[in-house]
Amino acid sequence: MKCAYNDGLRVDYSGSLHISKGKDVDLVLEAEEIPERYKEELVGAVRHNSCSELKKAALEVTDAVGSYIP
Repeated sequence: MKCAYNDGLRVDYSGSLHISKGKDVDLVLEAEEIPERYKEELVGAVRHNSCSELKKAALEVTDAVGSYIP
């Protein structure tokens, strides 16, 4: 599922997750790199065909992943 938002954010989830925003943000996470708790939210967003749910889940993933970066 691919979604583009008015703020320039683009999210593509098809097992792996690709988040981009202009030239400043380009994050790709393979399926095995995404914590299970967030996979469920991403899959639910796809199942509901909801770009708003996808954005919320994607931002939660980036917050969680960012906390692991030294």
